[in-house]
Amino acid sequence: MESESYRDYNMRGHAILQQKDILRPERYAGSGTITRSGKLIEASGVLGHFDSEEDAQHAGLDWARAWVDAHG
Repeated sequence: MESESYRDYNMRGHAILQQKDILRPERYAGSGTITRSGKLIEASGVLGHFDSEEDAQHAGLDWARAWVDAHG
């Protein structure tokens, strides 16, 4: 999980390891969450599948920034 603060919101980018298959490389589902003052504001659901944990986390943070810009 990767987190950052943006415009008085706390955002987290999540990477969820998908089922391991010995014939395929690992993949990660990316998602994001937004909190403010310890309360959940919004959660993205799965944003897509990524080849690396870092790419999945960044997708979650990008989604969270865009949400805050549109609703904040």
